[in-house]
Amino acid sequence: MKERNIFLTIAALFLFLYFVPFSSPKVSAALLEAFYLLQDYVREHTLTCLIPALFIAGAMSIMVSQASVVKYFGAGAKRITAYGVASVSGSVLAVCSCTVLPLFAGIYSRGAGLGPAMAFAYSGPAVNILAIILTARVLGAEMGIARALGSIAFSVIIGLLMALIFKDQPKQETSVKKASRQKEKRSVFEVILFFSVMTAGLVFATWAKPDSESGSLFTLIYSLKWYLAAVCLIMTVILSFRTMDKGERTTWLDETWHYAKLIIPLLFIGVFAAGFLLGRPGYEGVIPSSIIESLVGGNSFSSVLTASVIGALMYFATLTEIPILQGLMGAGMGKGPALALLLSGPALSLPSMLVIRSVIGTKKTLVYICLVIIMSVCAGMIYGKF
Repeated sequence: MKERNIFLTIAALFLFLYFVPFSSPKVSAALLEAFYLLQDYVREHTLTCLIPALFIAGAMSIMVSQASVVKYFGAGAKRITAYGVASVSGSVLAVCSCTVLPLFAGIYSRGAGLGPAMAFAYSGPAVNILAIILTARVLGAEMGIARALGSIAFSVIIGLLMALIFKDQPKQETSVKKASRQKEKRSVFEVILFFSVMTAGLVFATWAKPDSESGSLFTLIYSLKWYLAAVCLIMTVILSFRTMDKGERTTWLDETWHYAKLIIPLLFIGVFAAGFLLGRPGYEGVIPSSIIESLVGGNSFSSVLTASVIGALMYFATLTEIPILQGLMGAGMGKGPALALLLSGPALSLPSMLVIRSVIGTKKTLVYICLVIIMSVCAGMIYGKF
């Protein structure tokens, strides 16, 4: 399997280099846009979003027992608890589809069921309080409410369907009982405090600049974001020395590096490909923006489907989908396609698809992508009609 993947990668690179007309001004500009988008991602999201998320995922192997994950998020856990927590996780994690991936990989590797894990992967970037508020202010209250309700509902529905399709089974009782018999080194309070501080640092570091109407609280937090993030970083270091021994801190770094090797190369490849195909906001990739605008006009089924597919492929940094949609709607995009893109875009992207595939496999990833697109299309059609 590994040798086949290496061969396919080399073959794909060979065909790309052999057939792509680099001398074409259009292709040359698209390649430049791909590098620009990748540079934007590295500068704006890697240090403040991705790296903290990788450390949080790595810490799960030390601070969170496998028995706890299986108990509350496993396939045999109470659905109200598992899906309820997973579906509202984005209200705390103001992250994009790429940043949530290390956290998704972390809970899945620790024993979370496929359904709750996929619900978390969808809701993490979709149920973003700041994004929903900004959507309501810029695109209208109805659009904001529809986005909020759709994101929460879809995370649960998609998670349940994934568990049903692939017959998500409870983990073996023997492994759970064996893990539960192991004496916990830390109290529940210490674990909650540690992850709360790390999560707060991630949220503050990624806090986007609010618009003038977002309220004084959002503006105040933005003005203090780096001080707040620094305080969280210092507290994290202090807590790591108080709650972990030297061996556990080494394991923490090893696990973080493991997730970094798994996720970062695929993310960079995916961001580069998304930039080459679709460009950055306000700039074109190899696919002209005029074609996209013509395909998503009105509220027809084809427009809604196209918007959902484009949203699923394109990489959106946190909150950037809103001004993009504002421009598209000014060019004639219907409200149905707009909602479809809002429901598929933040939750999926070409980079996230590559990483999710490396965690759960090709078949499950394809089904997940199809479910996101289908649900987004259904919501867009209903919203466009009414």
